[in-house]
Amino acid sequence: MALAVLFGIKAKPSQEMNENQTNPGDVKVLLHTTMGDITILLYGDTPRHTENFVKLVKEGHYDGLLFHRVINDFMVQGGDPDSKNAPKGRMLGSGDMGYNIEAEILFPTHYHHRGAIAAARQGDAVNPDRKSSASQFYIVTGKKYSPAQIDQMERKAVMQKKQDVFNRLSEEYRDSIISMRRNRDQAGLDALRDKLAAETERLTANDSTVYSQEQREVYMREGGTPHLDGAYTVFGRVLDGMDVVDKIQKAETDGNDRPIEDIRIISATVLPAKP
Repeated sequence: MALAVLFGIKAKPSQEMNENQTNPGDVKVLLHTTMGDITILLYGDTPRHTENFVKLVKEGHYDGLLFHRVINDFMVQGGDPDSKNAPKGRMLGSGDMGYNIEAEILFPTHYHHRGAIAAARQGDAVNPDRKSSASQFYIVTGKKYSPAQIDQMERKAVMQKKQDVFNRLSEEYRDSIISMRRNRDQAGLDALRDKLAAETERLTANDSTVYSQEQREVYMREGGTPHLDGAYTVFGRVLDGMDVVDKIQKAETDGNDRPIEDIRIISATVLPAKP
């Protein structure tokens, strides 16, 4: 589901790169942290994530929580409800709210450029629909990529797209496959495999690119985490305070990527919309 939107779609002009542009339903939130203030914009076109985040902010959920996972040149992550009173050194990241948010993966409109905000989630093996954590989020810092590196990631994404399509088609024939295996019908399995492989090639015949020229330039000039595109819901961006995010990502951490000295969200506040 998530990777099906990766291909054959031209990216819209990137609102992430225009800090002055907002759209209907967008919401601004101020994160007042022990390292400084970060102002973020939540997107109106990812309403499930934005509405849930705003609800949690208004309930005071984020007040006192830690940035519990910090990896330099990658991202900073917060929102684990278990982090509020966690003693130093405790491994964090598994806390949840008892519910998930349906994925709103809008790649290539929203992608993992530097400053993008996305929802954390469990891995595909236990979460094939890529539903998001209700409260945990990360802010992308990332790194800059060369044209050759982007080309390599693009080829990998195209191959993954084909594998996803083949797996989806195979699931539709699940009962037949089980029956043929039970009956040791290798000829039937081979014929079905060839049929599905041919159908996969037909469905992905035009899927040769992933990144627009604009996105390639952003990843080369400003950086990000392009290998996460299409797999996680990006639902906002940093408007102001990336210098604070950079300070957070450079914090000294333990073996679980938790900062040695706690970095805390003191308060989160929804900012009033301008008339």
